Amino acid sequence: MDDKRSLLKHFLAALAYRTQKALREAPAEFGDFSVGNQTRTPSELVRHMTSVLGYSRTFFVGGQYRPDALPTLAEEIERFHQMLETLAAHLDAGDPFLGDFTEERLLQGPFADAMTHAGQLAMLRRLYGDPIPPENFIVANVSADNLTPDQPNPAAPDNIWPEDPNAEACTD
Repeated sequence: MDDKRSLLKHFLAALAYRTQKALREAPAEFGDFSVGNQTRTPSELVRHMTSVLGYSRTFFVGGQYRPDALPTLAEEIERFHQMLETLAAHLDAGDPFLGDFTEERLLQGPFADAMTHAGQLAMLRRLYGDPIPPENFIVANVSADNLTPDQPNPAAPDNIWPEDPNAEACTD
């Protein structure tokens, strides 16, 4: 695999890691959490992430990709990770792009779009009242060989974070 595709595969692994960080131990009802104003729910966001990655897949195989909604967030998450693995397989195999497409366009378009939505999932978790702790992502145990929902726990979580719902309030 060339360097560009290797980096794209690592990006997919970072996407898997950050998505699972935002969703790890989320209550089942979190999938339907809505903040209103036509904002996507977590289930809708994960489906959309799968959709934009499925769009990426069309540049290898052609056609279209528009997934129907699945009944649960857990099922949406499983399909999302399957799509990550499908894309990684195309990258690993060195499959050519259809038409005039490049690795850079894949990164700047659908891959970056999906990563943006991983951040939105983390923000929705906070709005839901169940924030996730911050961490130093530079030292996270991201592996290009692990695109599954089974992602490692943070290697360097912040010990102190002001939004921690379990911290005692400061009275200074």
